[in-house]
Amino acid sequence: MLRVLTLSTLFPDAARPRFGPFVERQTLGIAAHPDVELKVIAPIGVPPWPISCHAHYRAFNALPARETWQGLDIFRPRFTHIPATAGRFDADALARRITPLLAEIRKDFPFDLIDAEFFFPDGPAAVRLGQHFGVPVSIKARGADIHFWGSNPATAQQVREAGCKADGLLSVSQALKDDMVALGIDEARIRVHYTGVDLARFNPLDRAQAKTSLGINCPLITSVGALIPRKGQSILIDALQHLPDATLALIGQGESRDQLEEQARLQGVADRVIFTGPLDHDAIAHWLAAADVMALLSASEGLANAWVEALACGTPIVITEAGGAREVLQDESAGRIVTRTAAASAAAIAAILNNPPAPSACRAVAERFTWPRNTEALYEHFLLLTGK
Repeated sequence: MLRVLTLSTLFPDAARPRFGPFVERQTLGIAAHPDVELKVIAPIGVPPWPISCHAHYRAFNALPARETWQGLDIFRPRFTHIPATAGRFDADALARRITPLLAEIRKDFPFDLIDAEFFFPDGPAAVRLGQHFGVPVSIKARGADIHFWGSNPATAQQVREAGCKADGLLSVSQALKDDMVALGIDEARIRVHYTGVDLARFNPLDRAQAKTSLGINCPLITSVGALIPRKGQSILIDALQHLPDATLALIGQGESRDQLEEQARLQGVADRVIFTGPLDHDAIAHWLAAADVMALLSASEGLANAWVEALACGTPIVITEAGGAREVLQDESAGRIVTRTAAASAAAIAAILNNPPAPSACRAVAERFTWPRNTEALYEHFLLLTGK
């Protein structure tokens, strides 16, 4: 058996059930492999007292130190995160905190490798832990961990060093791999590892009926992602002025919600913008299947799960030239790649509304991204690192 210790600060818990669902799904896949035993370390960064008493952190206090989550054995240690330090101390604090925990775990579970599922702070901490326990380390890059932490002056050097010292590296797209190489990480050590999509959950429905069930009787544009500037929802609200018959549904939550609501009000389109808040996977799938277009105007991405999930629902996408966009949309049979402007996105959306791709054509694109394929590629990668 291959014994895998997965380390991820990006993992759901009772306080954040929709946090890092793609990491959770990948982990469930590899844990179900018949030749794998797996345990998860899902650390939580908490500031020192009295800041830890703030409502933002208070919910973490009730989380158990260890639990069974979706059948996974998960440890949830807290490590000290110092606010206003741009994360510069997080990796060291994380490694120090979990070194004794891993020593205890190793007594009954002699893990063969450490699988870091986010590049920062997980990656640098994993490298240090791997050296301490004498096991190989794999680090997976997902997008913001390279684009933000890899360019942040406080953490960029830590990201580069972790990339150079890890035994193996994964990237969610070729485009992100290129970005890693640009940081000075050896291209030969990076393997592209595409995400998967749940083709049973995300599947086409009768679009008219799905819309009716949502109380919508006009062209529907959805956008799935955190409500933050990088995701470009404000550009889509601007684009609505060029799409007078359409409704825009913003699925997700985030720091920009109040600003986006005010923007929609000032532009006179508030009655055509729906803020759904956070939704579970089944509800997201229903909205995507009801939509005529899923638009996501990101400034940066690795390879967005929302792209593939929409396509699996038979829904065309309008996206920017970000991350692995051209690895997903290789032609215009299932959507458009546009510049990050209201005019360009509105024109692309209008073109799709006037001449929609067949749902089967969109679905066919998504079928290249499956969780079984993701699991097998990950298992092969782990075997290579461990020499088993």
